[in-house]
Amino acid sequence: QVQLVESGGGLVQPGGSLNLSCAASGFSLNDYTIGWLRQAPGKKREAVSCISKSDESEDFVDSVKGRFTVSRDNAKGTVYLQMNSLKPDDTAVYYCAIGPFCTFRTRSYGSWGPGTQVIVSS
Repeated sequence: QVQLVESGGGLVQPGGSLNLSCAASGFSLNDYTIGWLRQAPGKKREAVSCISKSDESEDFVDSVKGRFTVSRDNAKGTVYLQMNSLKPDDTAVYYCAIGPFCTFRTRSYGSWGPGTQVIVSS
């Protein structure tokens, strides 16, 4: 059974950091592109980052460029999203999901995890 589970969310002050993890089971992580997506209260889901299966290229939405990094450890079956210089606008539920390739089109992603809550507030 294909499954993704996110962890690492929490409450952090503006300017702080969090490292989210996405643990994969039921499939070989290195065969798939993984995206990180988020949904803030009252807003649509948006893709914020992705890391491809092949050359491990990555991409970020403009609002998080320079602050977020993404990496994967295929041996551990885990993808990470390191979030630095967090802002209140980053408050959202963060999800990881499987994609056909690196894209910011949220509908391209499937097998979403249950999500982990990130709250950036003083």
